[in-house]
Amino acid sequence: MKTAYITGGTKGIGFGIAEILLKNNFKVAISGRKLEDVNKAVSELQKISGHIIGVVSDVQNFPDEQNAVSLILKKFEKIDTVIANAGLGIFKPVDELSLEDWNAQIDTNLTGCFHTLKAAVEALKKSEGYYITISSLAGTNFFENGSAYNASKFGVVGFTQAAMIDLRKYNIKVSTIMPGSVSTYFNGNIPSEKDEWKIQPEDLGNLVLDILNMNPRVLPSKIEFRASRPDKK
Repeated sequence: MKTAYITGGTKGIGFGIAEILLKNNFKVAISGRKLEDVNKAVSELQKISGHIIGVVSDVQNFPDEQNAVSLILKKFEKIDTVIANAGLGIFKPVDELSLEDWNAQIDTNLTGCFHTLKAAVEALKKSEGYYITISSLAGTNFFENGSAYNASKFGVVGFTQAAMIDLRKYNIKVSTIMPGSVSTYFNGNIPSEKDEWKIQPEDLGNLVLDILNMNPRVLPSKIEFRASRPDKK
């Protein structure tokens, strides 16, 4: 069985990816910052498959990611796929953005991707595995009140593309997915019927599965993933 590690896997996009991979015979590890959230998510995912574990890790802290990878390797013995999904958004005019607001987004969204890869790269070399970052259309499209979030997601795209070139010689594949509007609890949204037009977390799970199942000679390095139609409300 293939194994996958998903950061920020307790809800939203990460949880949706975990669901799809478990349904398709993967062993899955998810991480989150809060033990309560990790335990709740694992309890739900166990209804799909017993091949699920959860670890507490804040991707801002490199030792947390080292510990997470160590625990996953102890349990599953290998890591075939790493999905760097953990992220947050704080949207304010740049003149109102605090240092804490800026650092939280850069340290989680961008530096967190590096921490996760740095912790797992030797395991990925052994498995000739796959590293996927979840960026955003905000990684190419800037918008009002998005200075820090845009900076972090533009950075994720650049980081992932450069990492792809660096790691190809080890037969490690690297891709970044850039979704548009996704129906999650991100930024205080509460998913409901009004979100039916948006991308759903399981859609991203199916996209990840499709990427992992592609012929080994194919490398989709950067994927923009949009809702098929705009909100018509």
